[in-house]
Amino acid sequence: MNNSSSTVYVVSGLPRSGTSMMMQMLEAGGFQIMTDDIRKPDDDNLQGYFELEKIKQLKEGNSEWVEQACGKVIKVISALLEHLPDTYYYKIVFMERDLLEVLASQRKMLERRGKPARAEDDLMFLNVYTKHLDNVKHWLSLKVNADVIYISYNDLLEDPKRYAEELVRFTEIPLDVQKMTDIPKEKFYRQRSS
Repeated sequence: MNNSSSTVYVVSGLPRSGTSMMMQMLEAGGFQIMTDDIRKPDDDNLQGYFELEKIKQLKEGNSEWVEQACGKVIKVISALLEHLPDTYYYKIVFMERDLLEVLASQRKMLERRGKPARAEDDLMFLNVYTKHLDNVKHWLSLKVNADVIYISYNDLLEDPKRYAEELVRFTEIPLDVQKMTDIPKEKFYRQRSS
């Protein structure tokens, strides 16, 4: 068992894969999360984004702040995981979601922002995302300073208690399972694959 105070807990996945909901679950369970609240809740994420602007600086090598995340949870999209410094130990909760739902959700978000995307481009992005996820998972499988649990957004909504209990086992932290179970809400599950 690793010392939780020296572990950085990470929620990752593609954008629109349920990462914000997972952040909310972990916070409800008792974790301290790192967020700056710069990105406010909106129609695309009614409960909030739980993001930290500094995350975007990882690619430029600005990672000194990661030390402050020890014992806490941060949200890092899958494309930025490889830029986390190797000097820390990570427990990563990686959210997975039906890729057609991810794409539909991303299109809806772009539409709301006046940047409509074309549904006919989905096949191209489906291939890009599939390759990206395969590469990220392979990279993670080689990391000696990280443990990963993969959680399906779709399955989580079906059985939140089961996954809340799995998160307790994975994090080795006595989280409040009931409070975590109360977070996933069917009413927020809007972009569904048929």
